[in-house]
Amino acid sequence: MHIGVPLETRVGETRVAATPETVKKLIGQGHRVTVQRGAGETASQPDAAYEAVGATLGDAAAALGAELVLKVNAPDATELAQFARGAVLVGMLNPFDSDTLAHLAEHGLTAFALEAAPRTSRAQSLDVLSSQANIAGYKAVLLAAHHYPRFMPMLMTAAGTVKAARVLILGAGVAGLQAIATAKRLGAVIEASDVRPAVKEQIESLGAKFIDVPFETDEERECAQGVGGYARPMPASWMERQARAVHERALQADVVITTALIPGRKAPTLLHEATVQAMKPGSVVIDLAAAQGGNCPLTEAGQVVVKHGVTLVGHSNLAALVPADASALYARNLLDFLKLVVDGEGRFHLNLDDDIVAACLMCRDGQLVRKNA
Repeated sequence: MHIGVPLETRVGETRVAATPETVKKLIGQGHRVTVQRGAGETASQPDAAYEAVGATLGDAAAALGAELVLKVNAPDATELAQFARGAVLVGMLNPFDSDTLAHLAEHGLTAFALEAAPRTSRAQSLDVLSSQANIAGYKAVLLAAHHYPRFMPMLMTAAGTVKAARVLILGAGVAGLQAIATAKRLGAVIEASDVRPAVKEQIESLGAKFIDVPFETDEERECAQGVGGYARPMPASWMERQARAVHERALQADVVITTALIPGRKAPTLLHEATVQAMKPGSVVIDLAAAQGGNCPLTEAGQVVVKHGVTLVGHSNLAALVPADASALYARNLLDFLKLVVDGEGRFHLNLDDDIVAACLMCRDGQLVRKNA
């Protein structure tokens, strides 16, 4: 097949969908790969590195006009106009963006959104959400250290002792757990909260204290189990009790990192304005849910603002701030997915009996396969 790797055009996007490592493997499988000039530069992958492994360099039309196109983000209207009708698109297309999916279908594309892959052992190697969330959790702590006006670790110096920073992490999915591990390496004292009781052991194994909000009803316990590895919206009664617990712990914290996301929904509010108002001057909030409305109502997506003496960081694409490794992991995710849709002779093969392929397929032959309420 002819595979295209275009330059990502979304503002702030620095990642690339294929690296010289994965391009070499694709070419070794008999594919022809066209990489748009400059596609990997912001991810520390120069054009010469792609040429060295056998890729052809071209313009946007050459990369987007391929039989199979690998992207990080969904194509915009200008990019979409350059796709060949009937082409295959693989990327992070946002399965809940009905308008974009409709446009892809209108252009006759067969499109796969890897975020929709099931959370199963078999799908782990192509789990783009986990690979990118892992990076976001790491970068969140480094951003907190950058904006926090004091040291993170405890220091005993001739001039006196500096207390360790207290870090509160809300949400212990992949990003939250990586944030705990990174903050621990920097010497912080860490507390963490999550609706799922199963993560208590993971939180404590990484050196953080688990903030327990007991369940009082069967409904609360059922919601807390989550679905497919994701948390579910919790009842209002539990959210109120968690808000009180978070408020109390946030008043003692120097840094709060919020990571709670529910696919297809507005991010739940975990840190209220009244809590921010009462936090210590110089405190920092890193809101990883900024792109979905934020876990704090004061967060401004894409901005760093100071309100009530607290710095709120609303970067909406933290993985793009670590573009080399983010691209390397993402490219390997794509490479593993392609094994499911390309047969032994190098031709596209749609096997809807494969649960991963079926879950990721958004549209084919001009028709939407996935429809959102």
